[in-house]
Parts: sequence; C-alpha cells; structure tokens
Amino acid sequence: MAPTVTQVADDTFHVAGAATNWILLTEGDALTLIDAGYPGDYDDVLTSISTIGFTPEQIAAVLVTHAHVDHVGSLPKLLESWGPPVYTSGQEVQHARRDYLEQASRADVMLRCWRPKVARWAIHVVKAGGTDDIAVPQAEPFPRAGLGSIPGSPVPIMTPGHTSGHTCYYLPSAKAMVTGDALVTGHAISSIKGPQVLDGMFHNDARENLLSLQLLSGYDADVVLPGHGPVWNRHIGEAVAAAR
Repeated sequence: MAPTVTQVADDTFHVAGAATNWILLTEGDALTLIDAGYPGDYDDVLTSISTIGFTPEQIAAVLVTHAHVDHVGSLPKLLESWGPPVYTSGQEVQHARRDYLEQASRADVMLRCWRPKVARWAIHVVKAGGTDDIAVPQAEPFPRAGLGSIPGSPVPIMTPGHTSGHTCYYLPSAKAMVTGDALVTGHAISSIKGPQVLDGMFHNDARENLLSLQLLSGYDADVVLPGHGPVWNRHIGEAVAAAR
C-alpha cells in the first residue's frame, strides 16, 4: 500500500507510512526530509518524494527527531545513494551513531505479546526490518547558525524523554509542530485516538517526556504532525493537554 501524503501547508507535507510517519518540506527546488521510517519503508520514502514532484537528489538536508529504527531505518540506503547531510541534537547524534541505544528491547516487546495489538505490531516490525542493526554514522549536530538556510526553516525544540536527545521541530511558515514520538495521535498498539503519549516501554524516561511536552504549548502551531497517527488540526496546546 502506497504511503498517504497529506499537504498541510503550501510547502509542508505529512506522510503516513505503514506504521510510522515522516515529513517533507519544500522550498523552490530543494527539499528537507524529517525522519525516514523503517528500513522497509525505503521505497515508500522515495514514492512520497516523487508524489510531491521532487527527486531524492533534491534533498538538501535530513532532520531526525530521534534515532529509533522506525525513524532512521531507511537512511543508510538513502545516504549511500545520495548523501545529504543529516542533523539532529548533539545528544541524539551519539544515539544515531549507536554509541549507545535507547530503544524498547525484544524482551520488552515479548513480555507484552499476550496483547493482540502488540503481537500484530511486532510481526510488522520484523517484516519492516525493525530488528536490523541500523546506525547513522553520518549524523551531525545542528549547525551553530541554525536551520534557517534549509527548506522550511525548522526551529528545533529539545524535548528529552522519549530518548535523551529527542527533538521536535516548529515550522513557522506552516504554523505546524513536528512532534516525533514525544506526542502522537495514534499507534498500532493503542486503542486511543487523538493526542497521547506512547506506551511506557517505548520511552527512555516517560516522566521526563511529559515534562518536555510543556515546552511545546506556547508555540503558535495550529497543526500537529506526529511520528505516529494522523495529522491533528488543532492547537498544539490542546494536544499537549490531552496527551498529559
């Protein structure tokens, strides 16, 4: 099944893959990719780029919210072919390079596989390459000059908790907030619809994640672009209140 591409502003697109999302930002003939799905999502990432009339050669930069395999999985193959710069927070750079790993373990998942939704999701994870050994050694810290020179001019917001270096991105021109996995609007193992936090097994520090969400409330964002679940067309402050 092809990925679902939703245009939320003139140059901003939310892409829903089979189990995770990524974001495309355009400006002129250049493109920013935020996150990149599982290893098995590689073809879908390329399809989504083609759907909005661009090619991988036009990727000016890749931004990473966090370095879990379902958000960086297709990057090694993408970088091998095209090699755009990859930026994330200084803390998350080490995670992307696999100097350490903050990710739900196989044991965490197996302990919950008695839940039908978890079992079905786990099968998809395996098929999508979620158990592959994925690293992004090319990851670099955000430039000191900021991200104003890349398409979309995203503003990084440090939101540790889901991982130590998790970052959300505010998109001023679109009045949108890319929330990664700090705040989602759905997940394959969740029965909740709408703003929520992920199951505790996915967070490095669930309490810190909740505290970090408060940082988002004050931004002028009327569209929420989550790492899992559909676009939410209400103020980020409402989303944070609902999730908390």
